[in-house]
Amino acid sequence: MSKTSRTQVTVPASAKKGAVIEIRAIVQHDMESGFRYTESGKLIPRDLIRVFTCSYNNVEVFKADFYPGIGANPLIIFTTIATESGTLEFKWVGDGGYEAVNQASITVS
Repeated sequence: MSKTSRTQVTVPASAKKGAVIEIRAIVQHDMESGFRYTESGKLIPRDLIRVFTCSYNNVEVFKADFYPGIGANPLIIFTTIATESGTLEFKWVGDGGYEAVNQASITVS
């Protein structure tokens, strides 16, 4: 089962070689823990994003594992070094076959 969600990433369009760049990635997702109940007493099934990864020109530069304590719409802010022009790929993978992917380009001079 594949779900779609909205993702947004913020990456500088350009940077000097060797500069530290800040990256922000957010995904709209309820992050349901599986511990809550509806008003009628029915258990709400667990629906979590389990792993987030960021690859820079196909090299993984950041990874985060998520657990039930993470709130809805998780925002991740991290840094990496601008090494060369190319593509950053962001991938969220979760329960029930959930997957969301986003990409951004950067020009390094």
